[in-house]
Amino acid sequence: MSDIVSTRLAVLGGGPGGYAAAFLAADLGMEVTLVDPAADPGGVCLYRGCIPSKALLHVARLLSEAREAPHWGVTFGEPRVDLDRVRAWKDEVVKKLTGGVGQLSKRRKVQHIHGYGRFQDPHTLRVETTDGERTIRFEHAIVATGSRPVTLPGIPASERVMDSTAALELPDVPGRLLVVGGGYIGLELGSVYAALGSRVTVVEMTAGLLPGVDADLVRPLAKRVAAAFEAVHLKTRVTGMTETATGMDVVLQHADGRADRLSFDRVLVSVGRRPNSEDLGLDRAGVPVDEHGFVPVDPARRTAVPSIYAIGDVVGQPMLAHKAAHEGRVAAQAVAGGNVAFEPRAIPAVVFTDPEIAWCGLTETEAKATGRKVEIARFPWGASGRAATLGRSDGVTKILVDPETRRVLGVGISGPGAGELIAEGVLAVEMGATVDDLELTIHPHPTLSETLMEAAESFFGTATHIYRPKRS
Repeated sequence: MSDIVSTRLAVLGGGPGGYAAAFLAADLGMEVTLVDPAADPGGVCLYRGCIPSKALLHVARLLSEAREAPHWGVTFGEPRVDLDRVRAWKDEVVKKLTGGVGQLSKRRKVQHIHGYGRFQDPHTLRVETTDGERTIRFEHAIVATGSRPVTLPGIPASERVMDSTAALELPDVPGRLLVVGGGYIGLELGSVYAALGSRVTVVEMTAGLLPGVDADLVRPLAKRVAAAFEAVHLKTRVTGMTETATGMDVVLQHADGRADRLSFDRVLVSVGRRPNSEDLGLDRAGVPVDEHGFVPVDPARRTAVPSIYAIGDVVGQPMLAHKAAHEGRVAAQAVAGGNVAFEPRAIPAVVFTDPEIAWCGLTETEAKATGRKVEIARFPWGASGRAATLGRSDGVTKILVDPETRRVLGVGISGPGAGELIAEGVLAVEMGATVDDLELTIHPHPTLSETLMEAAESFFGTATHIYRPKRS
Protein backbone atom coordinates (compact mmCIF):
# COMPACT_ATOMS: atom_id res chain seq x y z
CA MET A 1 0.00 0.00 0.00
CA SER A 2 1.46 3.33 -1.07
CA ASP A 3 1.99 5.96 1.59
CA ILE A 4 1.10 8.69 -0.92
CA VAL A 5 -2.36 8.99 -2.48
CA SER A 6 -3.24 11.40 -5.26
CA THR A 7 -6.90 12.27 -5.72
CA ARG A 8 -9.05 14.91 -7.31
CA LEU A 9 -11.23 15.37 -4.20
CA ALA A 10 -10.40 14.61 -0.58
CA VAL A 11 -13.29 14.71 1.89
CA LEU A 12 -12.32 15.09 5.54
CA GLY A 13 -15.14 13.65 7.64
CA GLY A 14 -17.64 10.89 6.87
CA GLY A 15 -20.89 12.23 8.32
CA PRO A 16 -24.09 12.97 6.35
CA GLY A 17 -22.44 16.02 4.78
CA GLY A 18 -19.15 14.34 4.03
CA TYR A 19 -20.48 11.15 2.49
CA ALA A 20 -23.18 13.04 0.55
CA ALA A 21 -20.42 15.17 -0.98
CA ALA A 22 -18.17 12.18 -1.65
CA PHE A 23 -20.96 10.12 -3.25
CA LEU A 24 -22.17 12.91 -5.56
CA ALA A 25 -18.60 13.73 -6.57
CA ALA A 26 -18.07 10.07 -7.47
CA ASP A 27 -21.36 10.04 -9.39
CA LEU A 28 -20.05 13.04 -11.33
CA GLY A 29 -16.98 11.07 -12.36
CA MET A 30 -14.40 12.30 -9.86
CA GLU A 31 -11.76 10.27 -8.09
CA VAL A 32 -12.67 10.66 -4.41
CA THR A 33 -10.87 9.84 -1.17
CA LEU A 34 -12.85 9.95 2.06
CA VAL A 35 -10.94 10.30 5.35
CA ASP A 36 -12.76 9.22 8.52
CA PRO A 37 -11.79 7.01 11.48
CA ALA A 38 -14.96 4.88 11.48
CA ALA A 39 -15.25 1.54 9.74
CA ASP A 40 -18.07 2.89 7.58
CA PRO A 41 -19.24 6.43 6.82
CA GLY A 42 -22.00 7.83 9.00
CA GLY A 43 -20.46 10.33 11.37
CA VAL A 44 -22.02 11.51 14.61
CA CYS A 45 -25.53 11.42 13.13
CA LEU A 46 -25.59 7.72 12.36
CA TYR A 47 -23.27 6.49 15.10
CA ARG A 48 -23.88 8.78 18.07
CA GLY A 49 -26.70 11.19 17.30
CA CYS A 50 -29.75 11.32 15.04
CA ILE A 51 -30.24 7.62 14.43
CA PRO A 52 -29.62 6.01 17.85
CA SER A 53 -31.57 8.77 19.60
CA LYS A 54 -34.57 8.27 17.31
CA ALA A 55 -34.44 4.52 17.87
CA LEU A 56 -34.59 5.10 21.62
CA LEU A 57 -37.31 7.73 21.25
CA HIS A 58 -39.39 5.17 19.38
CA VAL A 59 -39.06 2.83 22.36
CA ALA A 60 -40.00 5.68 24.68
CA ARG A 61 -43.09 6.48 22.63
CA LEU A 62 -44.14 2.82 22.63
CA LEU A 63 -43.83 2.72 26.43
CA SER A 64 -45.87 5.90 26.73
CA GLU A 65 -48.62 4.58 24.47
CA ALA A 66 -48.79 1.33 26.45
CA ARG A 67 -49.30 3.37 29.62
CA GLU A 68 -51.90 5.59 27.94
CA ALA A 69 -53.81 2.68 26.38
CA PRO A 70 -56.19 2.15 29.36
CA HIS A 71 -57.80 5.50 28.42
CA TRP A 72 -58.84 3.82 25.15
CA GLY A 73 -60.03 0.61 26.77
CA VAL A 74 -56.90 -1.50 26.25
CA THR A 75 -54.78 -2.69 29.17
CA PHE A 76 -51.37 -4.30 28.70
CA GLY A 77 -50.08 -4.10 32.24
CA GLU A 78 -46.93 -2.22 33.18
CA PRO A 79 -44.28 -2.71 30.46
CA ARG A 80 -41.14 -4.62 31.40
CA VAL A 81 -37.94 -3.25 29.88
CA ASP A 82 -35.01 -5.48 28.93
CA LEU A 83 -32.33 -2.79 28.84
CA ASP A 84 -29.74 -5.06 27.23
CA ARG A 85 -32.13 -5.86 24.38
CA VAL A 86 -33.09 -2.20 23.93
CA ARG A 87 -29.41 -1.31 23.72
CA ALA A 88 -28.74 -4.17 21.29
CA TRP A 89 -31.66 -3.20 19.06
CA LYS A 90 -30.44 0.39 18.91
CA ASP A 91 -26.98 -0.86 17.97
CA GLU A 92 -28.44 -3.15 15.29
CA VAL A 93 -30.18 -0.19 13.67
CA VAL A 94 -26.94 1.78 13.67
CA LYS A 95 -24.94 -1.15 12.26
CA LYS A 96 -27.47 -1.78 9.50
CA LEU A 97 -27.50 1.83 8.34
CA THR A 98 -23.76 2.48 8.59
CA GLY A 99 -23.06 -0.83 6.89
CA GLY A 100 -25.41 0.14 4.08
CA VAL A 101 -23.63 3.46 3.61
CA GLY A 102 -20.33 1.57 3.57
CA GLN A 103 -21.58 -0.65 0.75
CA LEU A 104 -22.71 2.41 -1.21
CA SER A 105 -19.24 3.87 -0.77
CA LYS A 106 -17.61 0.74 -2.17
CA ARG A 107 -19.99 0.53 -5.12
CA ARG A 108 -19.11 4.11 -6.03
CA LYS A 109 -15.40 3.26 -5.70
CA VAL A 110 -14.81 5.95 -3.09
CA GLN A 111 -11.46 5.25 -1.44
CA HIS A 112 -12.01 5.25 2.34
CA ILE A 113 -8.91 5.85 4.45
CA HIS A 114 -9.53 5.16 8.12
CA GLY A 115 -7.79 7.77 10.21
CA TYR A 116 -7.48 11.40 11.30
CA GLY A 117 -6.43 13.93 8.67
CA ARG A 118 -4.64 17.26 9.08
CA PHE A 119 -3.73 19.77 6.41
CA GLN A 120 -0.08 20.34 5.63
CA ASP A 121 -0.74 22.95 2.93
CA PRO A 122 -3.60 23.90 0.54
CA HIS A 123 -3.17 20.66 -1.43
CA THR A 124 -1.88 18.11 1.08
CA LEU A 125 -3.37 16.11 3.95
CA ARG A 126 -1.41 13.95 6.39
CA VAL A 127 -3.53 11.11 7.76
CA GLU A 128 -2.79 9.16 10.94
CA THR A 129 -3.99 5.58 10.60
CA THR A 130 -3.50 2.48 12.70
CA ASP A 131 -0.88 1.39 10.15
CA GLY A 132 1.08 4.63 10.27
CA GLU A 133 0.90 7.92 8.40
CA ARG A 134 -0.31 8.44 4.85
CA THR A 135 -0.15 11.52 2.64
CA ILE A 136 -3.00 12.62 0.40
CA ARG A 137 -2.33 15.08 -2.38
CA PHE A 138 -5.54 16.58 -3.68
CA GLU A 139 -6.80 19.12 -6.18
CA HIS A 140 -9.71 20.04 -3.91
CA ALA A 141 -10.78 19.16 -0.39
CA ILE A 142 -14.03 19.43 1.56
CA VAL A 143 -13.88 19.84 5.34
CA ALA A 144 -16.85 18.05 6.93
CA THR A 145 -15.59 17.36 10.45
CA GLY A 146 -18.85 18.14 12.30
CA SER A 147 -19.18 19.13 15.93
CA ARG A 148 -19.02 17.80 19.49
CA PRO A 149 -20.92 18.44 22.75
CA VAL A 150 -20.08 21.59 24.71
CA THR A 151 -18.61 21.00 28.16
CA LEU A 152 -19.28 23.27 31.13
CA PRO A 153 -16.57 24.64 33.44
CA GLY A 154 -16.76 23.45 37.02
CA ILE A 155 -18.38 20.12 36.16
CA PRO A 156 -16.35 17.31 37.73
CA ALA A 157 -14.97 14.50 35.59
CA SER A 158 -17.07 11.53 36.58
CA GLU A 159 -18.73 8.52 35.01
CA ARG A 160 -21.92 9.82 36.57
CA VAL A 161 -21.76 12.94 34.36
CA MET A 162 -22.79 12.19 30.77
CA ASP A 163 -22.83 14.10 27.52
CA SER A 164 -25.25 13.11 24.75
CA THR A 165 -22.87 10.45 23.41
CA ALA A 166 -22.56 8.71 26.78
CA ALA A 167 -26.29 8.99 27.44
CA LEU A 168 -27.07 7.16 24.19
CA GLU A 169 -25.06 4.18 25.41
CA LEU A 170 -27.75 3.57 28.07
CA PRO A 171 -25.30 2.59 30.83
CA ASP A 172 -28.27 2.11 33.18
CA VAL A 173 -31.57 3.67 34.15
CA PRO A 174 -30.68 6.04 36.98
CA GLY A 175 -33.22 6.54 39.73
CA ARG A 176 -32.83 10.32 39.51
CA LEU A 177 -31.40 12.09 36.47
CA LEU A 178 -30.58 15.78 36.19
CA VAL A 179 -30.64 17.21 32.67
CA VAL A 180 -28.69 20.46 32.38
CA GLY A 181 -30.14 22.34 29.42
CA GLY A 182 -33.72 22.54 28.19
CA GLY A 183 -32.87 22.42 24.48
CA TYR A 184 -33.83 19.70 22.04
CA ILE A 185 -31.05 17.26 22.98
CA GLY A 186 -31.81 17.47 26.69
CA LEU A 187 -35.54 17.09 26.21
CA GLU A 188 -35.22 14.21 23.74
CA LEU A 189 -32.86 12.21 25.93
CA GLY A 190 -34.68 13.22 29.10
CA SER A 191 -37.87 11.84 27.55
CA VAL A 192 -36.15 8.53 26.82
CA TYR A 193 -34.89 8.11 30.38
CA ALA A 194 -38.22 9.21 31.86
CA ALA A 195 -40.06 6.60 29.80
CA LEU A 196 -37.59 3.94 30.94
CA GLY A 197 -38.27 4.82 34.58
CA SER A 198 -35.92 7.61 35.66
CA ARG A 199 -37.22 10.55 37.67
CA VAL A 200 -35.97 13.38 35.48
CA THR A 201 -35.31 16.97 36.50
CA VAL A 202 -34.52 19.60 33.84
CA VAL A 203 -32.66 22.83 34.56
CA GLU A 204 -32.81 25.63 31.99
CA MET A 205 -31.23 29.05 32.49
CA THR A 206 -33.71 30.91 30.25
CA ALA A 207 -37.40 31.60 30.83
CA GLY A 208 -38.68 28.70 28.71
CA LEU A 209 -37.91 25.31 27.25
CA LEU A 210 -36.43 25.19 23.74
CA PRO A 211 -35.10 28.77 23.74
CA GLY A 212 -35.79 30.53 20.45
CA VAL A 213 -38.70 28.29 19.43
CA ASP A 214 -42.13 29.92 19.20
CA ALA A 215 -43.92 29.72 22.53
CA ASP A 216 -47.21 28.41 21.11
CA LEU A 217 -45.38 25.47 19.55
CA VAL A 218 -43.57 24.66 22.80
CA ARG A 219 -46.68 24.88 24.97
CA PRO A 220 -48.10 21.38 24.27
CA LEU A 221 -44.68 19.82 24.88
CA ALA A 222 -44.11 21.79 28.08
CA LYS A 223 -47.42 20.50 29.43
CA ARG A 224 -46.55 16.86 28.76
CA VAL A 225 -43.00 17.29 30.06
CA ALA A 226 -44.35 18.75 33.31
CA ALA A 227 -46.39 15.59 33.79
CA ALA A 228 -43.68 13.13 32.71
CA PHE A 229 -40.68 14.67 34.49
CA GLU A 230 -40.16 15.04 38.22
CA ALA A 231 -39.40 18.75 37.90
CA VAL A 232 -38.61 21.50 35.41
CA HIS A 233 -36.69 24.51 36.72
CA LEU A 234 -36.59 27.57 34.46
CA LYS A 235 -34.41 30.64 35.04
CA THR A 236 -32.14 28.36 37.02
CA ARG A 237 -28.41 27.67 36.91
CA VAL A 238 -26.18 24.92 38.23
CA THR A 239 -23.68 26.67 40.50
CA GLY A 240 -22.08 23.67 42.15
CA MET A 241 -21.65 19.94 41.61
CA THR A 242 -19.82 17.43 43.79
CA GLU A 243 -19.51 13.68 43.46
CA THR A 244 -20.31 11.62 46.55
CA ALA A 245 -20.22 7.93 47.28
CA THR A 246 -23.84 7.57 46.17
CA GLY A 247 -24.30 10.16 43.44
CA MET A 248 -23.90 13.80 42.50
CA ASP A 249 -24.77 16.64 44.87
CA VAL A 250 -25.89 19.63 42.81
CA VAL A 251 -26.61 23.23 43.80
CA LEU A 252 -29.37 24.92 41.78
CA GLN A 253 -29.52 28.71 41.86
CA HIS A 254 -32.94 30.17 41.01
CA ALA A 255 -33.62 33.63 39.60
CA ASP A 256 -35.40 34.73 42.80
CA GLY A 257 -32.26 34.07 44.84
CA ARG A 258 -33.28 30.69 46.24
CA ALA A 259 -30.74 27.89 46.17
CA ASP A 260 -31.49 24.16 46.37
CA ARG A 261 -29.05 21.34 47.05
CA LEU A 262 -30.27 18.13 45.47
CA SER A 263 -28.84 14.67 44.89
CA PHE A 264 -28.94 12.78 41.59
CA ASP A 265 -27.67 9.40 40.43
CA ARG A 266 -26.52 10.80 37.08
CA VAL A 267 -26.24 14.15 35.33
CA LEU A 268 -26.69 14.75 31.60
CA VAL A 269 -25.06 17.94 30.32
CA SER A 270 -26.69 19.07 27.08
CA VAL A 271 -25.99 22.76 26.53
CA GLY A 272 -25.09 22.79 22.85
CA ARG A 273 -22.36 21.75 20.44
CA ARG A 274 -19.17 23.31 19.13
CA PRO A 275 -17.49 22.89 15.72
CA ASN A 276 -14.59 20.46 15.25
CA SER A 277 -12.24 22.95 13.63
CA GLU A 278 -9.24 22.64 15.95
CA ASP A 279 -6.23 20.45 15.24
CA LEU A 280 -7.03 20.16 11.52
CA GLY A 281 -4.05 22.17 10.31
CA LEU A 282 -6.36 24.78 8.81
CA ASP A 283 -3.83 27.49 9.64
CA ARG A 284 -1.16 25.67 7.64
CA ALA A 285 -3.53 25.55 4.68
CA GLY A 286 -4.33 29.27 5.07
CA VAL A 287 -8.00 28.69 5.98
CA PRO A 288 -9.27 31.20 8.58
CA VAL A 289 -11.57 30.34 11.50
CA ASP A 290 -13.82 32.88 13.24
CA GLU A 291 -14.03 33.61 16.97
CA HIS A 292 -16.64 30.87 17.46
CA GLY A 293 -14.57 28.21 15.70
CA PHE A 294 -16.62 28.24 12.50
CA VAL A 295 -15.01 28.24 9.06
CA PRO A 296 -16.28 31.13 6.88
CA VAL A 297 -17.45 30.07 3.42
CA ASP A 298 -19.08 31.64 0.36
CA PRO A 299 -22.42 30.48 -1.14
CA ALA A 300 -20.63 27.65 -2.98
CA ARG A 301 -19.18 26.57 0.42
CA ARG A 302 -15.67 27.63 -0.69
CA THR A 303 -13.29 28.89 2.00
CA ALA A 304 -10.80 31.73 1.58
CA VAL A 305 -8.51 29.13 -0.02
CA PRO A 306 -9.89 28.25 -3.51
CA SER A 307 -8.92 24.58 -3.29
CA ILE A 308 -10.67 23.97 0.06
CA TYR A 309 -14.41 23.90 0.82
CA ALA A 310 -16.21 23.40 4.14
CA ILE A 311 -19.73 22.20 4.99
CA GLY A 312 -22.00 21.20 7.85
CA ASP A 313 -21.64 21.97 11.54
CA VAL A 314 -18.12 23.30 11.06
CA VAL A 315 -19.40 26.28 9.00
CA GLY A 316 -22.19 27.41 11.33
CA GLN A 317 -25.80 27.17 12.38
CA PRO A 318 -28.11 25.43 12.07
CA MET A 319 -26.19 22.30 13.03
CA LEU A 320 -28.45 19.82 11.25
CA ALA A 321 -27.62 16.69 9.26
CA HIS A 322 -29.92 17.54 6.35
CA LYS A 323 -28.42 21.01 6.05
CA ALA A 324 -24.93 19.44 5.92
CA ALA A 325 -26.00 16.94 3.26
CA HIS A 326 -27.33 19.66 0.98
CA GLU A 327 -24.21 21.75 1.52
CA GLY A 328 -22.12 18.71 0.65
CA ARG A 329 -23.91 18.29 -2.66
CA VAL A 330 -23.45 21.99 -3.45
CA ALA A 331 -19.73 21.78 -2.69
CA ALA A 332 -19.31 18.66 -4.85
CA GLN A 333 -21.06 20.35 -7.77
CA ALA A 334 -18.89 23.44 -7.30
CA VAL A 335 -15.74 21.31 -7.42
CA ALA A 336 -17.08 19.79 -10.63
CA GLY A 337 -17.31 23.28 -12.13
CA GLY A 338 -20.99 23.93 -11.61
CA ASN A 339 -22.41 27.39 -11.03
CA VAL A 340 -24.15 26.55 -7.73
CA ALA A 341 -24.93 28.16 -4.40
CA PHE A 342 -26.37 27.08 -1.07
CA GLU A 343 -29.25 29.55 -0.76
CA PRO A 344 -32.25 27.79 0.78
CA ARG A 345 -35.33 29.80 1.69
CA ALA A 346 -36.21 27.32 4.39
CA ILE A 347 -34.24 24.74 6.40
CA PRO A 348 -36.61 22.59 8.45
CA ALA A 349 -35.91 21.90 12.12
CA VAL A 350 -37.52 19.09 14.12
CA VAL A 351 -37.53 18.35 17.83
CA PHE A 352 -38.31 14.63 18.13
CA THR A 353 -39.94 14.77 21.54
CA ASP A 354 -43.53 13.78 22.24
CA PRO A 355 -45.19 15.80 20.86
CA GLU A 356 -42.80 16.62 18.05
CA ILE A 357 -42.18 20.25 17.13
CA ALA A 358 -41.20 21.30 13.60
CA TRP A 359 -40.81 24.58 11.82
CA CYS A 360 -39.33 26.11 8.68
CA GLY A 361 -38.81 29.51 7.12
CA LEU A 362 -39.65 32.62 9.11
CA THR A 363 -40.73 32.05 12.71
CA GLU A 364 -43.02 34.24 14.75
CA THR A 365 -40.16 34.90 17.17
CA GLU A 366 -37.94 36.12 14.33
CA ALA A 367 -40.71 38.25 12.84
CA LYS A 368 -41.25 40.04 16.16
CA ALA A 369 -37.53 40.54 16.71
CA THR A 370 -37.01 42.09 13.28
CA GLY A 371 -40.28 44.01 13.08
CA ARG A 372 -41.38 42.01 10.04
CA LYS A 373 -45.09 42.42 9.44
CA VAL A 374 -46.86 39.09 9.03
CA GLU A 375 -50.29 37.58 9.38
CA ILE A 376 -50.55 34.29 11.24
CA ALA A 377 -53.13 31.63 10.46
CA ARG A 378 -53.56 28.92 13.10
CA PHE A 379 -55.50 25.67 13.19
CA PRO A 380 -55.85 23.98 16.60
CA TRP A 381 -55.68 20.21 16.55
CA GLY A 382 -58.64 20.14 18.90
CA ALA A 383 -60.69 20.57 15.71
CA SER A 384 -58.88 17.77 13.83
CA GLY A 385 -60.75 14.52 13.46
CA ARG A 386 -57.54 12.57 12.94
CA ALA A 387 -55.95 14.05 16.06
CA ALA A 388 -59.05 13.02 18.02
CA THR A 389 -58.71 9.42 16.85
CA LEU A 390 -55.13 9.46 18.14
CA GLY A 391 -56.12 10.91 21.47
CA ARG A 392 -53.79 13.84 20.75
CA SER A 393 -55.82 17.00 20.28
CA ASP A 394 -53.35 19.37 21.93
CA GLY A 395 -51.34 20.20 18.79
CA VAL A 396 -51.35 23.26 16.55
CA THR A 397 -50.45 24.12 12.96
CA LYS A 398 -49.69 27.69 11.95
CA ILE A 399 -48.69 29.51 8.80
CA LEU A 400 -46.89 32.86 8.60
CA VAL A 401 -48.15 34.83 5.63
CA ASP A 402 -46.93 38.00 3.94
CA PRO A 403 -49.94 40.34 4.27
CA GLU A 404 -49.38 41.97 0.88
CA THR A 405 -48.44 39.08 -1.41
CA ARG A 406 -50.05 36.28 0.67
CA ARG A 407 -46.88 34.23 0.18
CA VAL A 408 -46.14 31.56 2.76
CA LEU A 409 -43.12 32.81 4.75
CA GLY A 410 -42.97 30.09 7.39
CA VAL A 411 -44.77 27.12 8.91
CA GLY A 412 -44.79 25.76 12.45
CA ILE A 413 -46.32 22.51 13.70
CA SER A 414 -46.57 20.98 17.17
CA GLY A 415 -47.98 17.50 17.54
CA PRO A 416 -47.31 13.82 16.82
CA GLY A 417 -45.68 13.41 13.41
CA ALA A 418 -44.84 17.09 13.02
CA GLY A 419 -41.44 16.12 11.61
CA GLU A 420 -43.13 14.23 8.76
CA LEU A 421 -45.62 17.03 8.08
CA ILE A 422 -43.19 19.94 7.90
CA ALA A 423 -41.84 18.97 4.45
CA GLU A 424 -45.01 20.37 2.85
CA GLY A 425 -44.29 23.67 4.54
CA VAL A 426 -40.70 23.64 3.31
CA LEU A 427 -41.88 23.03 -0.25
CA ALA A 428 -44.41 25.84 0.02
CA VAL A 429 -41.75 28.32 1.17
CA GLU A 430 -39.17 27.17 -1.40
CA MET A 431 -41.64 27.31 -4.28
CA GLY A 432 -42.99 30.71 -3.30
CA ALA A 433 -46.47 29.27 -2.74
CA THR A 434 -49.26 31.49 -1.47
CA VAL A 435 -51.66 30.68 1.32
CA ASP A 436 -54.26 30.38 -1.46
CA ASP A 437 -52.27 27.46 -2.92
CA LEU A 438 -52.42 25.56 0.37
CA GLU A 439 -56.12 26.33 0.78
CA LEU A 440 -56.93 25.02 -2.71
CA THR A 441 -54.80 21.87 -2.46
CA ILE A 442 -57.00 18.90 -1.62
CA HIS A 443 -55.64 17.02 1.39
CA PRO A 444 -56.73 13.48 2.31
CA HIS A 445 -59.25 13.03 5.13
CA PRO A 446 -58.90 12.18 7.93
CA THR A 447 -55.21 13.06 8.25
CA LEU A 448 -53.04 15.40 10.23
CA SER A 449 -51.85 16.89 6.93
CA GLU A 450 -55.30 18.46 6.63
CA THR A 451 -54.34 20.85 9.42
CA LEU A 452 -52.13 22.71 6.91
CA MET A 453 -55.07 23.15 4.54
CA GLU A 454 -57.39 24.22 7.33
CA ALA A 455 -54.82 26.63 8.73
CA ALA A 456 -54.74 28.18 5.25
CA GLU A 457 -58.54 28.29 5.20
CA SER A 458 -58.54 30.02 8.59
CA PHE A 459 -56.47 32.81 7.04
CA PHE A 460 -59.54 33.62 4.95
CA GLY A 461 -61.96 32.99 7.82
CA THR A 462 -63.50 29.99 6.06
CA ALA A 463 -62.01 26.95 7.86
CA THR A 464 -64.59 24.17 7.81
CA HIS A 465 -63.94 22.80 11.29
CA ILE A 466 -63.47 26.01 13.26
CA TYR A 467 -65.57 29.17 13.27
CA ARG A 468 -63.18 32.08 13.20
CA PRO A 469 -64.35 34.81 10.77
CA LYS A 470 -61.57 36.87 9.28
CA ARG A 471 -61.39 40.31 10.84
CA SER A 472 -61.75 43.22 8.48
